[in-house]
Amino acid sequence: MPRLALLLTTFIWGATFPATKAALEQMPPLSFLSLRFLLGTLLIAGWFLATGYRLRREQGVLYASAVATVFLFFGYALQTVGLYHTSASNSAFLTALYVIIVPLMLRRFDRRVMAATVIATTGLWLLVKPSATMNLGDAMTIGCAVAFAGHIVCLERYTRLFDAPSLLLWQMGAMTLLFFPMMMWEHAPAQAFVPSPVLLTGLTVTGVFATGAFAVQMWAQQLIPAQQVALIFASEPAYAAWLSWYFLGETLDVQGWIGSGLILTAVIIGALVSPSPEAVAGATEPA
Repeated sequence: MPRLALLLTTFIWGATFPATKAALEQMPPLSFLSLRFLLGTLLIAGWFLATGYRLRREQGVLYASAVATVFLFFGYALQTVGLYHTSASNSAFLTALYVIIVPLMLRRFDRRVMAATVIATTGLWLLVKPSATMNLGDAMTIGCAVAFAGHIVCLERYTRLFDAPSLLLWQMGAMTLLFFPMMMWEHAPAQAFVPSPVLLTGLTVTGVFATGAFAVQMWAQQLIPAQQVALIFASEPAYAAWLSWYFLGETLDVQGWIGSGLILTAVIIGALVSPSPEAVAGATEPA
């Protein structure tokens, strides 16, 4: 069940790509991120108030939230700024390299998962067709992949030690506080904040549905090894490509369909079947 739930959340995150792309025609990226995380924070805070759930303020929870937020912030910041200097295809491929970085960070080399990782990486290359050249934006996007990998690793450890809902709210609130000054720095014109259907759709998908997906991730990472989580997340570019093809009319050639098929095959092989004893043992050992 948690693996299928993560696959569904990855579909939601894939939907954020076309939704965000359309919204960014109206609003600068950092301003959009700021509103996205503000909406998510209000949503989670509202859940705490409605259910009477107690927000944990212990030192360990605050420390874990701060460490995870550092990785999450640099992941989004480097990805967004890097996209100004590189192509969307390079950004999609390099970001998804966390599928390789997570098992390297954890030094977990389960044969089945590593084989699936190779298949997924091949599929990513065929799907997004990144260029062979390297520029500043590519380097920043590789940094973003490292940051997102670090966040996945953090969540595996911290969600098993501390209260997951509290970790979620502290992270969302911290992201909002970090991005708000950047919104002021962008000096977006007033018309950028007009509640148009495109902007409202983008904020709903990223601020509401993606926040719910983040909550599911926090729950699932208490049960699934981080390297399998990263592998499931590798299907995000495939979902994004399919949804962009369907809703935005973007082209997806035969090579792209083959690549996305390889990605989903890798997810089935490496993440949606029962974990090997080595993977289970690795997930229970301290990171």
